[in-house]
Amino acid sequence: MSSRRLRVAHFVTGGFSGGATQVAIALVNAQRAGDAIEPLLVLRRKRRTDPARVEELRTAGVPLELVPGWSHVATIASLVALCRRWKPDVLVAHGFSEHLWGRYAGLLAGVPALVHVEHNTRERYTRWRLAQSRWLARRTARIVGCSEGVRQVLLDMGMPAKRTVAIANGIRVEPFADADAHPLASREAGIVMVARFSKQKDHATLVRAVALLRDRGLAPPLLFAGAGKPAHREPVESLVREFGLQSQVRFLGLHRDVPTLLMRHRICVLSTHYEGMPLALIEGMAAGCAVIGSAVPGVRETLHDGVDGLLVPEGDPQALADALERLLRDDAFAARLGAAARTTATTCYSRERMASGYETMLMDVAREAGIDLGCSVSPR
Repeated sequence: MSSRRLRVAHFVTGGFSGGATQVAIALVNAQRAGDAIEPLLVLRRKRRTDPARVEELRTAGVPLELVPGWSHVATIASLVALCRRWKPDVLVAHGFSEHLWGRYAGLLAGVPALVHVEHNTRERYTRWRLAQSRWLARRTARIVGCSEGVRQVLLDMGMPAKRTVAIANGIRVEPFADADAHPLASREAGIVMVARFSKQKDHATLVRAVALLRDRGLAPPLLFAGAGKPAHREPVESLVREFGLQSQVRFLGLHRDVPTLLMRHRICVLSTHYEGMPLALIEGMAAGCAVIGSAVPGVRETLHDGVDGLLVPEGDPQALADALERLLRDDAFAARLGAAARTTATTCYSRERMASGYETMLMDVAREAGIDLGCSVSPR
C-alpha cells in the first residue's frame, strides 16, 4: 500500500508582528522540506497584513491561503469552506484569539483532529472566552504551550493535563553561521532590543537604565528594532527626549536583516512584561551576543543566569543598569556569556528541533484519530 503525507493546516494571524506567525511560517517551511507532512499556511487577514509580505511568501513557494478577519463569523465561514475544499487531517490553530475561531471552523468542517498552540503566558481571556477555550479543549487532540511556562499557565486555566504539552519555539540558525567570525571584543559596544512596540514589551525600563548608565560614565548606543503602533512607540520617544538621550538612542523601525544587526553589536536585551518563548532573545543568543532578559516565565527557562545570560527583575531599571554595566566593563565575562548563549541557542532552540517535536506530536495525533496514511511514516 502506498503512503501519503499527513495534511496539516496552520491557522494564524496575518499581522506578522508576533511570534505566533513566525513560528507557523517556520513550521510550514520545515514540513514542506520533509516527507511526512503536507502543510498549508492560512493567514487571518488584518488591516495591517502586508500584501508585499504575503507575496514574498508565495514567491518563496510557501503554500498559503488568506481568510477574512473583519468579523469572527466571516473568518469561521471562510475557514470552514477552505477546510472542506483542502481537507486537512489536522488543523493547528496558533495564538489568541485565532485558536478559538480556528477550532470552531475545524469542528464545523469535520476536520479529524484539532491542535491549539498557545504562544504567550498572558492573553486577553474574559470569562466567556475562557469558557469557550475549556469547551473546545474537550474536543482538541493536543494543547501546546510554546514553553514549559506557557504549559503551566494552560494547566492553571483548566486545560486537560494529559493532552497539554510543551514544545519549545525554535529559530533558523543558518543566518547566524558567521557569528563566530565576529568576536565580541571586535563588535560595537552597543545594545540592541528587537521587539515591536506594544503593551507587552518594556522599552521604557531599558531607556531608564541607559539614562542611569550615563551617570556612571557610560554612554552606549541603544538601537530599537521593531515596528508597532505609534501609541506605544511615541511615549518611548518622549522618554528619550526627557532624558536627553537622542544622540544615543535610534529607532530603526522594522529591520529586515536582524542577524547582521545583532552580530555587529555586543549586547542584546529583551525588556518585557511577559513572554511565551522569546524568539528575538534566542536570535540574540544565536548571534553570540551577551544577552539580558527580564525574569518572567518563558525567559527564565531560556536563560540560565550567569551561565549563558543575565536575568533581571521585571521593570527594574536599576537592576538592568547594573547588568549592563557589568557587561560593558567586563569584556571577558561578556564574551564568555555570549559564547555559552550561542551554544544554547543552536543546540536547544533550532527550527529543526522545534519541527521534530511538532512532527512527533502530529503523528501521534494522527494515529490516535485513526487517520489512514497508508504505510506508516516515521518522524525524522
